Amino acid sequence: MSKITKTAVVSVVGRPNVGKSTLTNKLVGQKVAIVSNKPQTTRTRITGVLSRGETQYVLLDTPGLHKPRSRLGDYMCKIVTDTVSEVDVAVLVVEPVAHIGPAEESLIAQIEQHHMPSILAINKIDTLPKEELLAVIALYAQAHTFEAIIPISARKGEGLDELLDEIDRFAIEGPQLFPEDMVSDQPERQLAAEIIREKMLRLLEREVPHGTAVGIERWNEREDGLIEISANIYCEKASHKGIIIGKQGAMLKEIGKQARADMERMLDTKVFLELWVKVKEGWRNNQYQMRNFGYEDS
Repeated sequence: MSKITKTAVVSVVGRPNVGKSTLTNKLVGQKVAIVSNKPQTTRTRITGVLSRGETQYVLLDTPGLHKPRSRLGDYMCKIVTDTVSEVDVAVLVVEPVAHIGPAEESLIAQIEQHHMPSILAINKIDTLPKEELLAVIALYAQAHTFEAIIPISARKGEGLDELLDEIDRFAIEGPQLFPEDMVSDQPERQLAAEIIREKMLRLLEREVPHGTAVGIERWNEREDGLIEISANIYCEKASHKGIIIGKQGAMLKEIGKQARADMERMLDTKVFLELWVKVKEGWRNNQYQMRNFGYEDS
C-alpha cells in the first residue's frame, strides 16, 4: 500500500544555464531532462517525479527565461510564465553572482504578481569561496521575501535534502498524482528524441544545434528484445546539414553512437539506431512545423 499522503507541485525556473535540468535530474535520481553547457537546452516543460516518504514531488523543469528571437523562443518563454502561476511553490534557481539580471527580475515580479510561495536555490556554490556567497544571499534577500534561501550544488548533490525539506512545507494533503515507480510523464519516444538533440548540443558548435529538431519516425520492439529506432534530424539550412553529417559521415556517426549508448541505459536493452538529416528552412518561425515537432504554439 502506498505511503504517499501529500503532493507538492514545484516549478523550477531561472534563466538559461543555471542548472535547472541538472537539479531536476539529481532530485529525481535519474536523467529525465537533457543537459548541456549551451543555453536554451530545455525547450518544453519536463515533468520529473520523486516519491520520498509521505510526499510525492512533481518537479516542472522549464526552459530558461530569455529574450526570444523566434516563434519557438516565444513559446518557450510562455511555458515559463504559465508554469509559475499553477504550482504549489516556485524554486528560482540562480548562479552565485551578486547581480540580479533582467530574467531574475522578471521571474521575481511574476512570483509576486501571483502571490506564489518561492524558494531561492543558489546553485554552483562549489565554484566560489563561502564568504562570497554571503553577498549573493544578502542581495536576493533584499530583492524579495523568499520562504527560504538554500545554497546548493546540483552537480555534487549538496543542499538538496535541505531544499526538499523546504519544499515539503508546501505539500498538500491528497492522493498521489503518479505511480511511485514513475520518474517522468514523458513517453520513451520523446525521451529518445531529446537524447539525440542533447548529443548535437554537446558535439556541434555555434548556432547549428539550436536550429535542429528531432522526430522519431519508426520504433519497433523485436521479439529478441532489440529496439529498432529510426529518427530524422531536421535543420534550418543546407550548410548545417553538411556540418551535422560531417566529413564522410563522422559527426552523424558519433551523434548516433553517443545517443544509442544513452538509450540502451534508459531502455535497458540493445538499440539499433538509424539517423537521417533533412532540411526544414525557418521551422522555428513556422507554427505548423513547430506543432509537428511537438512544440504547441497556442
